[in-house]
Amino acid sequence: MGSMIMTNAVLWPVLAPVLAAGLTALLWNFRKAQRIVSMLGTLATFVAGLYLLRRVNMDGVVAVQFGAWAAPFGISFVADRLAAAMAAITGLMALATMIFGSADIRQREERAGFHPLFNGMLAGVNGAFLTGDIFNLYVWFEIMLITAMGLLAIGRTRAQLDGVFKYAVLNLLSTLLFLMAVGMLYGVSGSLNMADIALKLRGAEPSLTLVIVGVLLFCGFGIKAGYFPLFFWLPASYHTASITVAAIFAGLLTKVGVYACFRVFTLILPMETSGLGPVMAVIAAGTMVFGVFGAAVQWDVRRILSFHIVSQIGYMLLGLALATPAALAGGIFYIVHHIIVKANLFLIAGAIHRGSGSFDLRRSGGLLAAHPLLAVLFLIPALSLGGIPPLSGFWAKFMVIDATFGAERWWLAGLGLFVGLLTLYSMSKIWAEGFWKPAPQWQKRRRPVPAPFYAAIMLLAALTVAIGLFAQPFVAFAEAAAQQLVDPTQYIETVLGMRIG
Repeated sequence: MGSMIMTNAVLWPVLAPVLAAGLTALLWNFRKAQRIVSMLGTLATFVAGLYLLRRVNMDGVVAVQFGAWAAPFGISFVADRLAAAMAAITGLMALATMIFGSADIRQREERAGFHPLFNGMLAGVNGAFLTGDIFNLYVWFEIMLITAMGLLAIGRTRAQLDGVFKYAVLNLLSTLLFLMAVGMLYGVSGSLNMADIALKLRGAEPSLTLVIVGVLLFCGFGIKAGYFPLFFWLPASYHTASITVAAIFAGLLTKVGVYACFRVFTLILPMETSGLGPVMAVIAAGTMVFGVFGAAVQWDVRRILSFHIVSQIGYMLLGLALATPAALAGGIFYIVHHIIVKANLFLIAGAIHRGSGSFDLRRSGGLLAAHPLLAVLFLIPALSLGGIPPLSGFWAKFMVIDATFGAERWWLAGLGLFVGLLTLYSMSKIWAEGFWKPAPQWQKRRRPVPAPFYAAIMLLAALTVAIGLFAQPFVAFAEAAAQQLVDPTQYIETVLGMRIG
């Protein structure tokens, strides 16, 4: 039994939520049992991700082939440091949001299938992180898309249906572009296994077909990640979801698109051969600027945070555009930091709503006096998002901007610092309007914030502080993960089971 668990460690972060989704579907009419199974399922997903991360740290890249078919003919699941870290952080976010959701999810949402959809979405996310097959990356994207649309529309309000329509149209376009690119890539390489494709394209002469494939993949992944100029679906849809759903979306879904870009444009179409680096740098700059300016003019705290998802994605894309080991390490560190901080800020937005009765900052106030602990907990991720030391966001921004200086892209470094200042402006706006100013006259009674809200928020805030104070192990891990992306030889050899020269 122990040997089977170790051998198939790369599968468990997907199998755990799949089993939880199936069990919660079977327990459709038993709400309490669904909640227990869903909580245990997210805990198991987290434990499975941590175990996989430990295995990868000890043994290097791990891979499993389904059935008796060896790669590249069988279906491969693969985990290097980046994939294992993403699986572990997915489990953590699922656990935190499920704790929060125990006091937030409504019975009508449970009756509409929240628990099977939530666990199904986790399976899609981890499947995308761990698959070694580019067509199955498309399949996991589809599972993630279908379940995410179900969660987005689960309340069946007019605003949610409008949001899910915008979400679906752009993401279906993304899927179409991705599938076209997969077909062309198969035509060029004769394979769908990413390691095999990478091996076959090594040293290949640049061609119009590969350029088109690169552009299609970049556009397809970019829509899912929320890059400029195709990000407008995100702030138009995320704010319509319940806070539990919005938090897991904000933390994870866009990062699947970012992860796919990091994987494909280092393994299959590296930056130095694809020629997309300068284009990515310009789009990263546009993503940062338009996202942060969009946030600055909003008053709904959810829309402010949604635009900041876009803005912060630009820093991650900048790390990939430069494609140096230092820049990739900064991008990886930034992804992990941002998942934790952004999910936490959405959870805090839910607590602001409970405490003040509104998401509109103009109708909020008095939370510093009424809920001082919530005020302190808000400052931690807010200052981290702005890059204030010694929190995790300082090190994330430092690594990316330092790599930008190292690559002598001065204008990008300056832009990154400027966007950080505007991010602090948005966070200070939430602080001043929601916490500092007096409560509105009509708000006569103190509104309680449930204990599970505090538990989830404190868990993520503690991680933000811990990463900031003890940054060295995380920086070292990010650098090791970046090195595996720069030189994917171990990834290819592990999947194909052969030595390459």
